[in-house]
Amino acid sequence: MRDIKFFKSILLIISLFLITNCSNNSMKPEDFINKKPRLIIEEYLSGNVKAWGVLQNRSGKVIRQFSADLDGTWNGKQLILDEKFNWDDGEIQTRQWQITKIDENNYEGTAGDVVGKAKGYSYGPAFKFEYVLLVPVKGKEIKITFDDWIFKQDDRVAINKATMTKFGFKVAELTVVFVKD
Repeated sequence: MRDIKFFKSILLIISLFLITNCSNNSMKPEDFINKKPRLIIEEYLSGNVKAWGVLQNRSGKVIRQFSADLDGTWNGKQLILDEKFNWDDGEIQTRQWQITKIDENNYEGTAGDVVGKAKGYSYGPAFKFEYVLLVPVKGKEIKITFDDWIFKQDDRVAINKATMTKFGFKVAELTVVFVKD
């Protein structure tokens, strides 16, 4: 009897895991192919962009807030994007992205704290960026997978929603508003 209950519990956990993972992948960049306004990431992030955001834990509780300054330079093939985050607890964090345009819809990116290469997809007003980031937690660096979506609202405003996972489970979400100078 105990073995049956244990087996049912394991099946329930596996089923929930599969359902959760399938539902997270339902939105695709191509879903936005004919929508406006078109987000061309290298144009939008060239120059100065201000950002404000909140970091929420897996339960939805806001655990940190930040403002950020982004400064991008496009050389015709690659976007160099310098980011400076000012967290509400006083921490200052910087990152420099090198984002290469592969073709009209595909990008690759690297940064010092990104494991391997980020993959970017651009369709209509949406830009999806997938990558693994080394996140400092209590003196260690933990690999966190980012499913990052940016949606252009107009010539100045874009909204970013990132889901962070570890072993396929959501650990946090990040919501950011970008305003281009």
